[in-house]
Amino acid sequence: MSELEVNKKYNVQVSTETIDGEIATLNLGPTHPATHGIFQNVLKVDGERILHAEQTVGYIHRAFEKLAERRPYNQITPITDRLNYCSSPINNMGWHMTVEKLIGAEMPKRVDYMRVIVMELSRIADHLVCNSVIGVDTGALTGFTYMFQEREKIYDIFEEICGARLTTNVGRIGGFDRDFSPEFFSKLNTFLKEFPKNFDEFGSLLERNRIFMDRTIGAGPISAERALNYSFAGPNLRAAGVDYDVRVMKPYSSYQDFDFNIPVGTEGDTYDRFMVRQQEIRESLKIIHQALDNMPSGDYHADIPSFYLPPKEEVYRSMEALIYHFKIVMGETPIPFGEVYHSVEGGNGELGYYLVSDGGRNPYRLHFRRPCFIYYQAYPEMIKGSLLSDAILTMSSMNVIAGELDA
Repeated sequence: MSELEVNKKYNVQVSTETIDGEIATLNLGPTHPATHGIFQNVLKVDGERILHAEQTVGYIHRAFEKLAERRPYNQITPITDRLNYCSSPINNMGWHMTVEKLIGAEMPKRVDYMRVIVMELSRIADHLVCNSVIGVDTGALTGFTYMFQEREKIYDIFEEICGARLTTNVGRIGGFDRDFSPEFFSKLNTFLKEFPKNFDEFGSLLERNRIFMDRTIGAGPISAERALNYSFAGPNLRAAGVDYDVRVMKPYSSYQDFDFNIPVGTEGDTYDRFMVRQQEIRESLKIIHQALDNMPSGDYHADIPSFYLPPKEEVYRSMEALIYHFKIVMGETPIPFGEVYHSVEGGNGELGYYLVSDGGRNPYRLHFRRPCFIYYQAYPEMIKGSLLSDAILTMSSMNVIAGELDA
């Protein structure tokens, strides 16, 4: 195969402008098997050394905010699924809590604890994808296959809750549509019993592996100061040494009831980001155990009939339930005027919803604070001076999810 054919096959474009025949312009993406998403980076390279980078986003932009502004509040949940689709339930519940904040609804303690369990399972699934892919990008495939098997078990649990696995549309404004079933608790207890051993085996493959450490230590570093200047959040910020976690700084869903640590790194490089996520998985397991052991009794939804869909059997036999069902589904429920912001600790950091209501059936304005979109701005700075292979590792360790980036 000729050089021209190779460049065409792998979407590589080399400019004709060079300085002393050394500098080349390389298009990394938008469709490239190593970028884990559809986005482009225009690199200026000297051999394999990156001198300059400029990212281009928007290849899968779907105008989610404008779509949401044309839908009743209860129909927006499926849109949030498609942000960070590796941890959809966190997106769903962040949106539900935003609306509940606007309407002033108080959740039963049981709803809070149920949400915590689902959100922490989502965090584990999200981190498993990120860390196992980092392993793949260093040439270690075994850990990836181990952890995707474990992620499937989490998806089995999600399926038991809502019938869906990836884009879950789980829960409702006001709580859940049903209580956790005995089968849910059985699958969850089995997972909690078996997962730690399998996860420790994954850790033993990579955490102290000399080859893995040599490839990741020093790759794509960022200082705490620069991370804060870019408004980093989540594991990428904590890896740089800043112990900011929305669950602790601005508790929601009764997170103040739980005892857990916030893992932090020191160098803000790929290895630190990997290790922070490893430790966060272990902390999430602690939180889930606490939620199970202290699960409150009571209702699985709030007493807000104007916003919470009544059970189907009541709709069939109660005129009042039928009226509430009609008004909620058709978007005729009166929503108060207001302006609120609510954030949750998503898989990638602070996932926020800025909601403005003018009292209509749809939001007047809805903005998603997507952590990916914010911290990806720092990517050119983080890879400048590194090798091309380190650029791929850095992108993997940042956990750039194209759906969240381009929403």
